[in-house]
Amino acid sequence: MATEEPKYTVLENVPPFELRAYAPLILAEVKVEGDMDVASSQGFRLIAAYIFGKNRLNEKIPMTTPVGLEEKSITIAMTAPVGIESNQTISTVSFVMPSQYTLASLPQPLDAKVQLREVPATKKAVISFSGFYNEEKVKEKTAELERWIQSKNLQVLGLPNFARYNPPWTLPFLRRNEVMIEVRDQ
Repeated sequence: MATEEPKYTVLENVPPFELRAYAPLILAEVKVEGDMDVASSQGFRLIAAYIFGKNRLNEKIPMTTPVGLEEKSITIAMTAPVGIESNQTISTVSFVMPSQYTLASLPQPLDAKVQLREVPATKKAVISFSGFYNEEKVKEKTAELERWIQSKNLQVLGLPNFARYNPPWTLPFLRRNEVMIEVRDQ
């Protein structure tokens, strides 16, 4: 049985790039601190617990793909007498909820860190790549995607989102990874 993915229409396909129109969807997401690997692992565990039954109805929710990761660096200024700034990375890890659910029909998470959020229809520019990922490779693919977006005269509306589609035991050449950025026409 295939794993459900968000519904979208391909508006333009110039491999490895695509411009997609996504239908509205619901995300279960958590905000966690740490680098890509730490945040991804910690966030995955929290949301996996929710879909495996750690919710008010003790209901199992089918797994979907992709698992999303959006990083946001923030600078926190310390107040006097010390003048130190600290950089932290806050990442949002998300799972798309199966399309048969509405926000009202999804069971409420028991862990307050897990939040449910509706996302309206969006247009996203996407770059796909296979193999293993690391922070450097994701940054490289993000830069390629940003150059493509600029060449298409599109306006960026959000932060890059890294998406993984396969379980960890998938052979590297069969893995599907993507970087997505919400865009609109200029």
